[in-house]
Amino acid sequence: MSTKDGGYQATAIAALADRAYERAGDEYTRAGWQILAEPRDETSGFDADEKGWVGQGLAALTVAAVAYRLAGRADRATHRGVEGVAVARDLTNALTEPVQQACLTEFVADFRVVGDLRDAEEAYDSAAAAYEVLGDEIDRPQYWGTTPLFQAAVAPIKQVARSTANGEIAVKWEDIHGSDPARPGAFLAHRARYKKQRFPMFVERVVDDGYLAAPRGTTAYNDEQYRCPNCESGDVNWIGDNVLCLRCSTPMEQ
Repeated sequence: MSTKDGGYQATAIAALADRAYERAGDEYTRAGWQILAEPRDETSGFDADEKGWVGQGLAALTVAAVAYRLAGRADRATHRGVEGVAVARDLTNALTEPVQQACLTEFVADFRVVGDLRDAEEAYDSAAAAYEVLGDEIDRPQYWGTTPLFQAAVAPIKQVARSTANGEIAVKWEDIHGSDPARPGAFLAHRARYKKQRFPMFVERVVDDGYLAAPRGTTAYNDEQYRCPNCESGDVNWIGDNVLCLRCSTPMEQ
């Protein structure tokens, strides 16, 4: 199950497939605002929520900023970054679990990266320190890592990273998290430290390359029913309402 995004993420992905990056930024922004207002039926963005579904709205705004930068609209990327920092901080009034608030600090750092704002490294350090301070007080760190809030906080880096890896999964669970869930603070702090090291590099790479892949959905390799008109691949990515090339996110031909 997912959030109520008004269908805007599907149209954003279609815009990515068309390499229409400013339009993609607009559609991701609309998705983000929609989710922040009402993540799910009878749930507002101001409600306490252990799952943290509202985080998917923050993720959409994060990707919007990246899309705007590819479109040459650094000004709009900056606006999304500033907006995202403010919203992530404000959400600590609703998501009151300390471990959730540390995750929201991750988002603050991510928005500083995609918006090309200052002090991203310091924000990642603050998120890592928040997890470390909580330490053994974090119950079930693997559970928290799989909640919608925490998954949303790694969705943008996964999408941006696969843009540089021929469409394959470039950031895995074991990359993001520490090796020992019995040390919950360190286990989750590794998320912030990994992103501090890698996310700015991935963003810079896609901006330089001028290409942002669609998120990875359901995939199939060497599917005989489809062929990419751009790169001739038969590897398929079904995501949203779109049937795209796994390799270059071009709409597939049947």
